[in-house]
Amino acid sequence: MKTFTLILSFLFAGFLFAQDVQNFHQFTVNDISGKPYSLEQLNGKKVLVVNTASKCGLTPQYEDLEKLYQTYKEDNFVIIGFPANNFMKQEPGTNDEIAEFCRINYGVSFPMMEKISVKGDDIHPLYKWLTTASNTEIQWNFQKFMINPDGTLHGFVSPRTKPFDEEIISWIENQ
Repeated sequence: MKTFTLILSFLFAGFLFAQDVQNFHQFTVNDISGKPYSLEQLNGKKVLVVNTASKCGLTPQYEDLEKLYQTYKEDNFVIIGFPANNFMKQEPGTNDEIAEFCRINYGVSFPMMEKISVKGDDIHPLYKWLTTASNTEIQWNFQKFMINPDGTLHGFVSPRTKPFDEEIISWIENQ
């Protein structure tokens, strides 16, 4: 009976969480320097949210993510990177080390946030919202979520989907 009550409590808490947070813009996260970054400032922009890692087979996607950002940033588009160490400990660095790695190796200029957890018991509230809203789990590093200018979730693509994939480009150009 205690187990049933505990499960029911978690489900109810999840329901309340889903009801309280309706929109991407309601979150404040910390940037890679540790400063608060209100996602409300992105109201009116399309946002590609990506969980990243520096020591992953998909890490070279940073290059195309930066090119995508440079191509569309003047069209109310932004990419936000969230380093995470959830998959085979492929993001072991500190925030300073991650920022330096991204800048030196890939010239990353899109906003990078502090390292967070994107799954498990310590999942960041933003990723809890993303996974609940999309009814999916984070599969691996470089999973991409597309956020509409009004802060609603448009959809997501798998980690192996490249930044210049037609689904992403079509969303950026046609919505």
